[in-house]
Order: sequence, then structure tokens, then C-alpha cells
Amino acid sequence: MIRTEEMLLNVGPQHPSTHGVFRLVIKIDGEIITEATPVIGYLHRGTEKLAENLQYTQIIPYTDRMDYLSAMTNNYILCHAVETMMGTQVPERAEYLRVIAMELGRVASHLVAWGTYILDLGATSPFIYAFRDREMIINMLNELSGARLTFNYMRVGGVKWDAPEGWIDRLRDFIPYMREQLAGYHTLVSGNEIFLDRVKGIGRYTKEEAIQYSLSGPNLRCTGVKWDLRKDEPYSIYDRFDFDVPTAEEGDCLARYNLRLAEIEQSLRILEQAVAQFPSEGEILAKVPKIIKAPKGEAFVRIESPRGEIGCYIASDGKKEPYRLKFRRPSFYNLQILPKLLVGENIANLIAILGAIDIVLGEVDG
Repeated sequence: MIRTEEMLLNVGPQHPSTHGVFRLVIKIDGEIITEATPVIGYLHRGTEKLAENLQYTQIIPYTDRMDYLSAMTNNYILCHAVETMMGTQVPERAEYLRVIAMELGRVASHLVAWGTYILDLGATSPFIYAFRDREMIINMLNELSGARLTFNYMRVGGVKWDAPEGWIDRLRDFIPYMREQLAGYHTLVSGNEIFLDRVKGIGRYTKEEAIQYSLSGPNLRCTGVKWDLRKDEPYSIYDRFDFDVPTAEEGDCLARYNLRLAEIEQSLRILEQAVAQFPSEGEILAKVPKIIKAPKGEAFVRIESPRGEIGCYIASDGKKEPYRLKFRRPSFYNLQILPKLLVGENIANLIAILGAIDIVLGEVDG
């Protein structure tokens, strides 16, 4: 009879495959994980509490730092919440610029998810290709906003700047290029036998479990639940676009991988239509007071970020700062199922399961 001794291991917080400053304390019996405890908080900045002493426009840069791979959607959720409270009508041209910025950000975010995931599993080339193509998006968003990561582009009532001359044409040219690269990603990785052995059937959970854990985004849709707030509770001008909501039934790491690539294709469809419909002229900012004061009351809005449902709750007492602000951060909720998925798994599958959840620690910790 082989006797093994239980070991307690720390994965992180410095481990490069944990996608941020994240610590995972695991117990292993041989190579099998018997217990897993996530330890979060290393990136906690107190954003929600800081917001109580900031004017609404001053809060926008703080949203960039939560999900820093998808800062445009974070910008939007705060502005959308304030606009909902104030009853602000955003100009059409500004709405198109917002949707274009958010969908470009979604593609860029999923490129990071794809490239880093394959890097976690031991292959270098896909990571380089992913960041090559993401760089093109970052350059376009830089031209639009003046920044490369923390954009601070959106404003209550619209956007900070209009698109530069020729920018829409460059975006139009980028869409077919990105479609071609997407097909190459599948050729390079999706059918690879080694890759499939690492992810197929790994980290599986059911539709019922996904709902119980309040998962959203690809982590929910991989179980067959067709739920996307852009379709089911349309906001901005998403009801003007024809696109699909990809789903899968397997609920494993492979399903989540495939969904993120499928969502890139759908974002390209939205971008293609947005470019075709883009107004030739118009205002980019509604008439809002210089010092914004949301009326007394409260509001909660939610949108679809690359990682799932992000929500913003604001309670206002009529001042220029919110009385209370709270974000519903999808990475925080999606991470909760990790201990359940790891128990009973081989330690070699730990990073494959964690990477497939696609968390951003700035969003987990707030």
C-alpha cells in the first residue's frame, strides 16, 4: 500500500500564471487536489469608498483600473448609471462611438484571454500573435482616447472626443483583417491534439451550478444558457445590430475557450454594422451641467462586459458626489466556483481551469 503525506502549497501571489496578484492555497494528496482556498485582496484599492468623496466625472478614471483589459465597458457602466438617474439623452453619434469603443475593447480582451491561456498551457506563439493583433486595437483606441490601457474616454452625456479624421475608415479596414487572423487562430490551436487533451472535459460544471454560483458571460453561456444583456436587456443602441449569442453545452474549459473566439466574431459583426451606420455628423456630448449632481434617489444598471454581467448601483442625496456606489463585478462572482472545480483534480489541471475562467484581479478586488 502506497502512503502519501498531505501537502499544503501556495500558488501565488507572485505566480505568473494567476493573471494578477492572486494567492491560491491548496492541499494535495500526491498530485490530487483535496482542498483549494482562494485568497484575494492584494489589489484592493477601495474604489467604491473613494467614490463617495469624488465628483461623478472624477470617478471615471477609477473604473479604468478595475477591469483594466476592458476599461471602456467600465467607463460606460458608471456614465450609464448617472445618465439613468438624470434622464440624460445621449447624442446618437456619441452612442455609436461608445459601442465601437466597447466592442473593440471586447475583442482586445478576448485576444488577451486567448493568448495568455495558451501560454499558460505551454505554447508561446499564440501569445505573440494575440498581442500583435491586440496592439492594432490599442493603437486605434489610443488615437480615439489618448491612452492605451486606462482610457478615461466616456463622459456623462457622451464621450470626451470625436473620432479623428480617417479613423472610421481604418476601423473598416481592420475588420476583415481580424476575421482572417481569427481563422488562423483556429488553425493554429483549436484542433491541436495536445491542447484538446489539456482542456476537453476539464473544469466541467452544469447549468444549474452556473446559475447557483451567479456566473455570467462565457462562464454561464458555456452551459447552454443563452443570456447576454446586449440582447436580453438592450442598452445604448445595441438593439440596432444583428448579432448572435454563441452558447455551448459542455460546460468545460474547451467550451469557454471556443465561446470567447466565437464572441470575437460577433463583435466584428457589430463593428461592421456600426461603421456602416455611423452618422456623418452630430454632437458627441449632451448638454449636462459642468458640475453634475444626480437627483435624490437610487439606480441600478447592468451591461455585458467581456467577463459577464457588470452592474453599477448609485444612491444619491442630490450632491455632486454619490452617497453610495457599488459595482457588481463579474470576475469576483465567476471566481467563486474555482474551489469546487479544483477538488479532485490533478494539480496539472489547476492552471487550465483557472485560466479558462478569465478573471481580472483588479475587478475581483475592487
